[in-house]
Amino acid sequence: MSDRDVLISMGFDAARVDWALRATNNRGLQPAMDFVLEHNDDPIPDPSAAPPPPAASGASSAAEPMDEDEDEDVAALRAVYGNANVTPSADDAEAKCGKIFKNTALANYHAEKSGHDQFEESTEEIKPLTEEEKNQKLQELREKMAEKRATKAVQEAKEAKANEAIRRKGGKDMGQIKEDMKAKQIIKEAEQKRLDKLADAKARAAIKVQIEQDKRERARKAAEEKARREGRALEAAESVAAPSAAPAVAASSSNGGSTVSGRDFKDTRLQIRMASGGTPYTTTLPSDSTLREVAEFLAGQTLAVDVETVSFAQHFPRKQFSPSDFSRTLRELGLTPSAVLIAS
Repeated sequence: MSDRDVLISMGFDAARVDWALRATNNRGLQPAMDFVLEHNDDPIPDPSAAPPPPAASGASSAAEPMDEDEDEDVAALRAVYGNANVTPSADDAEAKCGKIFKNTALANYHAEKSGHDQFEESTEEIKPLTEEEKNQKLQELREKMAEKRATKAVQEAKEAKANEAIRRKGGKDMGQIKEDMKAKQIIKEAEQKRLDKLADAKARAAIKVQIEQDKRERARKAAEEKARREGRALEAAESVAAPSAAPAVAASSSNGGSTVSGRDFKDTRLQIRMASGGTPYTTTLPSDSTLREVAEFLAGQTLAVDVETVSFAQHFPRKQFSPSDFSRTLRELGLTPSAVLIAS
């Protein structure tokens, strides 16, 4: 059985076997086997592009003529090396491996692989392998090939595992980025809603303040018009209105309110503190504003307050305002000219 048949029987592709035999110049089974294992994954080159194999024995004499002297030298060289065996020289301690080779081609291949560079002629005859030795050699080659394939499979498994870990990490990082972006978007939307609510509350408060100012202005003009019709001075009209305001002033005084020289205050300065703590809120509202308007102002400052559920209290004098007090004015509740409220 030829080297080509042996390699094909081991399961190698015929084209790959032919490539290995060409590349190793038909130096034997072992070199061709090593070449196949080393280049198992490489593409097979085009045979037409490869250099022509060396001519077989006697082919050179048929292809081109030789003179007699050159032909005698080749024949002598063949006589020395063609039928003789070559073994590493005994003078070279490092290359003293004891292997015997049929020809110089195999010796050169061994020198390339092992680094041995000194050989000597040997008259020892190499016996042909028996069928049992051939099977053993074939089994060794198959085991070597299986070991290389197993090593390659383990390496590919490690690479696949590393690639999978990289892919999962990339997917996890992308998922985390998406979650962070979603959380930031939620926070942004909540902040925008808070700002919108605050703006609406401020707008409502500004509108109510404007309405109160318009009411006072209309009342003043009506009083002036009435005074002109009655032929009275404006001061007399105010003095006439004073007795009717006296009960309100008295009520204000009884509820802890303040008057200065018998004159009520038009505006009230409030400081509102949260029962849970934090920075207090201050504002100035008309004394005719209701406690509900105070709740609306506070709701416009913080999302923690709801107009329908908030409650107010005073520490001095100690007083708890009920929901029915929300329709009463600051003057009626005795909170003028200034007061401190606790909201909860």
